[in-house]
Amino acid sequence: MRGHQVSANLQPLRAAVYTRAVTALNQLRRDVGQLLWLGFDGTEAPPSLCEAVAAGEVGAVIVFGRNLAQVGAGDSARLDVDALCRLTQALHDAAGAASTDAPPLWIAIDQEGGSVQRVRAPATVWPPMLRFDQVAPGADAELATAIGRALGSELAALGIDVDFAPVFDVHTNPDNPVIGERAFGRTPEAVSRRALAFADGLAQAGVMSCGKHFPGHGDTDTDSHLALPHLAHDRERLEAVELAPFRAAAAAGVPMLMTAHVVFSAFAEPDPSKRALPATLSPAIITGLLREQIGYQGLIVSDDLDMRAIAAHPDIDSIGDAAVMAIAAGCDALLLCRDQDHQAQARAALVDAGERDPTLRAMIGQAAERIRAAKAAHQRRQQEVPKPGLDVLGCAAHQALADKLAAGAG
Repeated sequence: MRGHQVSANLQPLRAAVYTRAVTALNQLRRDVGQLLWLGFDGTEAPPSLCEAVAAGEVGAVIVFGRNLAQVGAGDSARLDVDALCRLTQALHDAAGAASTDAPPLWIAIDQEGGSVQRVRAPATVWPPMLRFDQVAPGADAELATAIGRALGSELAALGIDVDFAPVFDVHTNPDNPVIGERAFGRTPEAVSRRALAFADGLAQAGVMSCGKHFPGHGDTDTDSHLALPHLAHDRERLEAVELAPFRAAAAAGVPMLMTAHVVFSAFAEPDPSKRALPATLSPAIITGLLREQIGYQGLIVSDDLDMRAIAAHPDIDSIGDAAVMAIAAGCDALLLCRDQDHQAQARAALVDAGERDPTLRAMIGQAAERIRAAKAAHQRRQQEVPKPGLDVLGCAAHQALADKLAAGAG
């Protein structure tokens, strides 16, 4: 009889333990969701993505050129503005279907100018930012702020929250296949001055900026989309050139920085038996250098984990492993821009590792809280900046700014 009483008394305890375990797992899944910033194929958001957004399992959706419908054909093809507005509205609506305390969904895009601008005509088509080298110092910062504000207002009108710009890389290598004219200049001083002004302009328009690619991709001769670049510069050179604009970005409070999939030999990992890790996966670079030495307080976002610098790395067994390594290194959010299998692997690996490893679980939770706090602050900022109408797209004032930069006129 006494045994039955003990068993009966234990049942509420077991139920409470089970409930706590389920609650903790659900919280972990929600936290992991905030860390995953995903892309997709097609000009309409697939139902599976909308369902994941509604469930609070996606922190941001990234829009690429492949997601933008066109009207017309050939040289006369133009962006279908209405289709893009329907897309961004559908994604925001899906997030609104989640619980009332769920953080908002962010929609992000690469809109730098030059070769990397997803949104084109009838929106303003911007020259490459290296054209700022033709603009007089002093006038360059004023023009960069105006362009950032104009470009940002067009993105805001389309329902886009985050611009993966400006580029803080210094253009020092003419053989660089991936940065080149995307850079704001050839010296760290010029890049810092212009990129910070551009980021300030985006903020004035109510759009989040994201400086890239920390700790610097400007002197590589390899495209990290295709292979893993290496930089052999010593710390003195890196401090003087590559790192200087990012230190300026941290001091100015740029809200988000994107990592580079580049190996920096000056930052050795503790285990000499292992191959050098790209910055995205390196605790020495993301936590040790960026967080602790530079003192950066904003969000740290990985570059796309689908890129071959990560996906084809000989010491990385899967994208799930890469996702866990990136969070363990100190990243807050992970870009997975296309491959749905990779997205599923990353989600499963982070949940599984978070359940098993209390340290990683704490890092996941801290990253998710930083993202939620940034979203809340950005939401307040958006309420202060009225959303522009679509008439800002390609308007005369913005075209005049683009012409001014193209001509190198301050």
